[in-house]
Amino acid sequence: MPPPRRAQRSAAHDLERYAGLFSARTREMKSSAMRDLMAITERPEVISLAGGLPDTSTFPAESFAAIMARVAVDSCAAALQYGPTEGLAITKDAIRHVMAAEGTEVDPEDILVTTGGQQVIDLVCKTLLDPGDVVVAEAPTYPGAVPAFCSYQADVVQIEMDADGMPIDVLEETLDRLEREGRKPKFIYTIPNFQNPGGVTMSLPRRRRLVEVAAEREILVLEDNPYGLLRYAGEPLPTLLSLGGEGYTIYLGTFSKILSAGLRLGWAVAPAPVLSKMNLGKQATDLCSSSLTQHFVSAYFAEGRWEPYLESLRELYRGRRDVMLDALREHFPAEATWTEPDGGLFVWVTLPPEVDTTDLLARALQRNVAFVPGRGAYLDGRGGASMRLNFSGVGEAHIREGVRRIGEVIGEQLELVRAVSGARPDPAPQAPAAPDPALADVLHLPRPARPDARRSDGSR
Repeated sequence: MPPPRRAQRSAAHDLERYAGLFSARTREMKSSAMRDLMAITERPEVISLAGGLPDTSTFPAESFAAIMARVAVDSCAAALQYGPTEGLAITKDAIRHVMAAEGTEVDPEDILVTTGGQQVIDLVCKTLLDPGDVVVAEAPTYPGAVPAFCSYQADVVQIEMDADGMPIDVLEETLDRLEREGRKPKFIYTIPNFQNPGGVTMSLPRRRRLVEVAAEREILVLEDNPYGLLRYAGEPLPTLLSLGGEGYTIYLGTFSKILSAGLRLGWAVAPAPVLSKMNLGKQATDLCSSSLTQHFVSAYFAEGRWEPYLESLRELYRGRRDVMLDALREHFPAEATWTEPDGGLFVWVTLPPEVDTTDLLARALQRNVAFVPGRGAYLDGRGGASMRLNFSGVGEAHIREGVRRIGEVIGEQLELVRAVSGARPDPAPQAPAAPDPALADVLHLPRPARPDARRSDGSR
């Protein structure tokens, strides 16, 4: 029900009253496509394929209670007290174990414990960016990074990915162009493993070359790696940091996806001068991350059960990914393409160009199902025909039903658009052809080209 007219007038009056007090920065702020949906997707009747949610119901309640009881007995006073801004030594020890599992050895002195991985992005922006500074990012990019870049008034240049991640030759061409224009990026932002939202993984040759480019041009790289340990197929690849990127890599890690998002604990590893400035920025933001959750993590890792729990998550999410891919083949139009990720939490779907997923979301919400529209992963209006689907946060039955509902809405939208445009209806969907091994990360369903097809937003 809409608010009463009087309330609407009051809200408008309040906005006018305070408008002169807002900083110029607020004019550039954007809302996160994911956070906008949180209130809606909390409703029990809504099937949410939108959030980047781990399934926290998998963590045994009795283990949580036992760990918290142990913290209360052994560390109550310390857990309820402020801690050092850079984080507790016991937390850094757990972080070292996690990074060692990905073949990356780090010095505890190079670690900054943060309030989730999102704070790392904010602190990097706060530390490095002045208004108008250039950031290079993948296209699409993490929808949660978009508001951070906008808040610090960055000029973001996005480079379209393929099945092997960001093409480094295109990156180098872009850097050359920016240099000719007198604009040197402050950092390159990449999610090399099971990219959010694209689902693709950067190949080893590209990782090696990216590290070389960063050193040659003296540009920092923000390596965002929340999903590296959530691999369901294929061989693990080394982190950029472990490939010799110590001098120019800021590494972002988090416990959100491998343990619990509610802990709000992440970390950064960075060159000492950069880490020192980030520490100052964090002091001004929140003084320190929660001592209570840091003690919880330490007690949990002391039990030595984190790796078996992580393996159980991998098995669970692998099955849910497979269910989603099967449901997409069954319910989405033959013209649609999507990634087939080897890990992580997301599938990136690209629909026929006639479909605008921002409009589609409104129709989908009427059927009690949600996803993230593709435009939330771009800063230039692209992505209108794409969407991000999450397969980790709900069970298999809900995944099947959610994809079915979205597919139904897509069909209705296509039928409406083609009826209005006078286009002939498409024939019944054909069975998908076997994927080309050279494009193992992307499933393309064959479809004859339609000469009257128009791209409304330039997206692929």
